[in-house]
Amino acid sequence: MPRFERRVLAGSLLVAAPALLAALLLVLRPPAEAALRWVLLAVAAILTIALTRWQYRRVVFPLYTLSGLLEALREGDYSLRGVQGGVLGDVVYDINALAERLQKERLEFEESAHLLGKTLTALDSAVFVFDEALTLRLMNPAGQRLLDAGRHRLFGLGAAELGLASLLDGPPDQVALHAFPGRSGRFQVRHAALRSGGRGGRLLVINDVGRVLREEERAAWQRLLRVLGHEVNNSLAPIQSMAGTLATLAAREPLPEDWREDFRKGLEVIGNRAGALARFLTGYGKLARLPSPQRTPLDLRDVVAKVARLPLAHACEVTLEEGGPLMVDGDADQLEQALINLVRNAVEAAEGHVRVRWRRQGERASIEVLDDGPGPPPSENLFVPFFTTKPGGSGIGLALARQIAEAHDGGVALSARDDGKPGALACLWLPARPAGTSS
Repeated sequence: MPRFERRVLAGSLLVAAPALLAALLLVLRPPAEAALRWVLLAVAAILTIALTRWQYRRVVFPLYTLSGLLEALREGDYSLRGVQGGVLGDVVYDINALAERLQKERLEFEESAHLLGKTLTALDSAVFVFDEALTLRLMNPAGQRLLDAGRHRLFGLGAAELGLASLLDGPPDQVALHAFPGRSGRFQVRHAALRSGGRGGRLLVINDVGRVLREEERAAWQRLLRVLGHEVNNSLAPIQSMAGTLATLAAREPLPEDWREDFRKGLEVIGNRAGALARFLTGYGKLARLPSPQRTPLDLRDVVAKVARLPLAHACEVTLEEGGPLMVDGDADQLEQALINLVRNAVEAAEGHVRVRWRRQGERASIEVLDDGPGPPPSENLFVPFFTTKPGGSGIGLALARQIAEAHDGGVALSARDDGKPGALACLWLPARPAGTSS
């Protein structure tokens, strides 16, 4: 702008120069004849008018250019650019830079809006946005399906007219039974305040948890039926085969001399398979009927020491790594059962040594069982009930241990040892009581 100011000042002085020069001549050397004075004044007037027009164009036309650029920006047209290098070159440069920045920001905004639209369209959760008067302003296709109506019929309606006012008046995060025009069941409802353009609004998100639970339930039933079918068939097939063999043998006339021995062996096979099937069903019942834990303050040091004294190892040494007190809230009987299962698995896999330790890891209380065996098998089904890689194994131990830990808001993991030595590391963790509390 200083450059522009200097040029305006210089142009103004130039416009005034003819009049000043004529006045100076008239004062210093006045012409003898009046006609010459009028000619001098006429020439000065003509030059002043010409210079005034030149100065007008020189000052006003760049301002027209700036006005046009600013009008384009105000209308959202960021493609226009001004020619730099004139009297307002610096200002034109700044406006061009502003236009480029606004154009880039609008492109980023449009891309973000397009991505948001695609995301809302792909969501299974119903999303509703209301203004400060609780009038619907935005809705995704899942919300439209939930309300079972066309978009043109829903926009502009109030939350009360849509049957959503009670959800907005409830807790900000809840699971509730609700009947919508398009679907009914159990839904997770979340809502929060919004602010846009200086005005308030409300966001409402509705997720059908009932459908997810039904899908999980159906998948669980399918897994259960596969397990039950496999185990029951494994027992019924030999029973059926042996029963048919014994029926054929009993129908022979005369009976062979060793028929008693054949019948005894056949009935023994039937009894063994029936017993195996009974044990399987008993194990499943034990897994399915696990009671809720009765939590009391416990010192994990005492629980681990008690399990280590049990006669679980015959040719295997179980070593405790002594640690300090570690308090948790838990069911002593259930935690002992979970730890027994982990230690028994380690004993059965170990080459001769099992180590048990406990420690605090942040807000967790962790019990770790390490063995020197071949390590965990490469399978993702280790915690699937009745899955086992050991001959004669029941497939209940790890599943029961994890179920007990999860009932205590914890968990169980089985992995290779992290110290570079061969073997497996089983870890059971629980929420620890705050340090310094004992009861």
